[in-house]
Amino acid sequence: MTKILIANARLIDPEAGTDAPGAVLLDKGRIAERFDTPHPQVADAAVIDANGACLAPGIVDIGVKVGEPGERHKESFKTAGLAAAAGGVTTIVTRPDTAPAIDTPETLEFIRRRANETAPVNVLPMAALTKGRQGREMTEIGFLMDAGAVAFTDCDAVVADTKVLARAMTYAASLGALVMGHPQEPVLSAGAAATSGKFATLRGLPAVSPMAERLGLERDLALAEMTGVAYHADQITTARALPALDRARQAGLDATAGTSMHHLTLNELDVSDYRTFFKVKPPLRSEDDRLAMVAALRDGRIDIVGSFHTPQDEESKRLPFEEAASGAVGLETMLPVLLRLYHAEEVDLPTLFRALSLNPAKRLALDCGRLARGAPADLVMFDPDKPFVLDRFQLQSKSKNTPFDGARLQGKVLRTFVAGKEVYAA
Repeated sequence: MTKILIANARLIDPEAGTDAPGAVLLDKGRIAERFDTPHPQVADAAVIDANGACLAPGIVDIGVKVGEPGERHKESFKTAGLAAAAGGVTTIVTRPDTAPAIDTPETLEFIRRRANETAPVNVLPMAALTKGRQGREMTEIGFLMDAGAVAFTDCDAVVADTKVLARAMTYAASLGALVMGHPQEPVLSAGAAATSGKFATLRGLPAVSPMAERLGLERDLALAEMTGVAYHADQITTARALPALDRARQAGLDATAGTSMHHLTLNELDVSDYRTFFKVKPPLRSEDDRLAMVAALRDGRIDIVGSFHTPQDEESKRLPFEEAASGAVGLETMLPVLLRLYHAEEVDLPTLFRALSLNPAKRLALDCGRLARGAPADLVMFDPDKPFVLDRFQLQSKSKNTPFDGARLQGKVLRTFVAGKEVYAA
């Protein structure tokens, strides 16, 4: 493979916490050298002039829904991979909430084969924690790990039977497996379409208290303490859940937490007159909760930010708000949307990429997410200041259900590299 020198770049290093000019040399799929000068002299290398654009580790997106198997009309591995590459996402970690659920080594092997055949980015599958995601019987965690599962989750099908969850966590802990939970009290949150409060009452929407998230998290963390399992809360979206997370960290639990791009940039008022593209799970929260999540991201209490890419077809969204399907696509829009926080001076770029690249890679024991010498050459080059108006019909995803259609955004991906190979160029 030809050596590639990416020169005259603004290097965003989440590991060192720096944002400074420099250059990197790519060779044999890895970062062969990093330079603190923007124009180093390197022999026998093809030169790409970044023209001062940002160069950061590629995004590792945990919690991506792909429609294979069962819902290929919503999203395939090919379209998800193209959307990821266009959004600077170099590794997608897929959810097992497919039809059927990914709960056997055979289904997992199908997923891996399809992904390797069609997706231009790295694809790592998660597997279900219980069979059929029904919360009654745990899956063969050991066999699924051997088949390539990187974590175990029932997604938003919360395991209501605490004894079943405790047994699954105990087994996962004995194998060193990561369990990802969806912190919601399942009875309180059943059927909810909004967060309880004045807005939901005025709109007549079935709502759930933010306390349902805290109750779910408290239970999961108590079981994590009891079993010693490595635990990750997929989405923390309310200020009331943060103290439980703090206590878990102080107690030395192996517990991390994520949040979504939507809960960092939108609030419950964006639903406005029942706009179903803004219906996500958990529902959008108050502005106070959004600001608390931004502060938690800034101080490191929130470890990981994901798109929680959930493609839905037009028929499932063009329904009354209460009946419409939850979820939004986000692979391609996550970076420009989150750059709103950077432009508002709420979060700097190294902190943002710590949550987008470095921390998710560390949580899954991957060696990407860094700009260090020897790290995989999974990189995104972007112009953080380039303005554009988002047109959902220009997205690479099969489904177009984004709440940001028509939004004025600032920040464009210019190039994406996976193992040193350019997989996207604007």
